[in-house]
Amino acid sequence: MANTDTIKFLKECDMAVKMGVSSLDEVLDNVTHEKLKKILINSKEQHQQIGEKLKVILSEYDKSGKEPNIMAKSMSWVKTNIHLLMDESDSTVADLVTDGCNMGVKSLSKYINQYKDADKDVLDIARNLINIEERLSVDLRPYL
Repeated sequence: MANTDTIKFLKECDMAVKMGVSSLDEVLDNVTHEKLKKILINSKEQHQQIGEKLKVILSEYDKSGKEPNIMAKSMSWVKTNIHLLMDESDSTVADLVTDGCNMGVKSLSKYINQYKDADKDVLDIARNLINIEERLSVDLRPYL
């Protein structure tokens, strides 16, 4: 049986992955540069793979994931669509996704500190997700 920190941490990671996938889905149709689109699709696939891993682990503990907060998801949608309405460029997409990456890294780092007693394997999954977010942020710089 997993400790409480592990379960809470898994749920927060699951929510972060869902938010990341949702955000990438929102912007992909607006991307014109093929290389940028490939970068975003690759990151989305990496997020989905981690999401599947988290789902399996949560099911082993008879737990379900956590859905993103409806207010946070709505605010993200509004911000994304207002920015894209004003400027549909790849630069805007890169800027929005970079902001999302930074928020993801911040949140996941906070959870790592908050749930110190979570299982090491789960903490490693979160660190991997942070690495994916940081890499994506760097890969987007040429498009800003």
